[in-house]
Amino acid sequence: MSKRVLVKFSGEVLAANQGFGIDTVVLKFIGNEIKSLIDAGIEVGIVIGGGNFVRGVSAAEDGLIRRTTGDHMGMLSTVINALAMQEAIEHIGIPVRVQSAIKMEQFCESYVSRRAQRHLEKGRVVVFAAGTGNPFFTTDTAATLRAVEINAEMIIKATKVDGVYDKDPAKFDDAKKLETLTYDDALKDNIKVMDDTSIALAKDNSLPIAVCNMMEPGSLLKTARNDYSSCSIVK
Repeated sequence: MSKRVLVKFSGEVLAANQGFGIDTVVLKFIGNEIKSLIDAGIEVGIVIGGGNFVRGVSAAEDGLIRRTTGDHMGMLSTVINALAMQEAIEHIGIPVRVQSAIKMEQFCESYVSRRAQRHLEKGRVVVFAAGTGNPFFTTDTAATLRAVEINAEMIIKATKVDGVYDKDPAKFDDAKKLETLTYDDALKDNIKVMDDTSIALAKDNSLPIAVCNMMEPGSLLKTARNDYSSCSIVK
């Protein structure tokens, strides 16, 4: 069983069928799934995307908003999601700290790797917000970077499907699940695990990436216990 994991999920998941904003039913479900990890003695860091509010690429696509500004807007979106996740997890009795890559002292701590690790050692969940703090880098890259910095043993990429497929299973009935992949497999154009920068960083640090269905009760805990029967693993 992994002692410390970094859970990464997209902001779009929080919006559920609404397509925008935060569905508190989903938020509560995720909070309980994170609690199951803590109850099992696993230290948990979290990175959440911001696509349920603003994605930098989309905000800048017509040229009115510069990409740098669009990405800054996206970072603020991740802070909104991080604060919501903090509330959901604390509501069920688990202490949480939000650490932002951009200073926002009225809302959360500034990111300090040693402080984050100390929180984790004390049983607190740490939610890492504002991506890497730099434009042109995704929250996937932020997740891998934070995982390496806090010495996580695994990244759990929590998605809406139970693993990685050779094509979109929602569009193709003959899509084949890939249970085990190498890092080089994950870098192929038709395989969508995480962006190339994050995969390359994981490869350089021999950091496994498990892809599971976060909406399946117990899947996060099963994956953290190194049971990969209902997910895909990149290593």
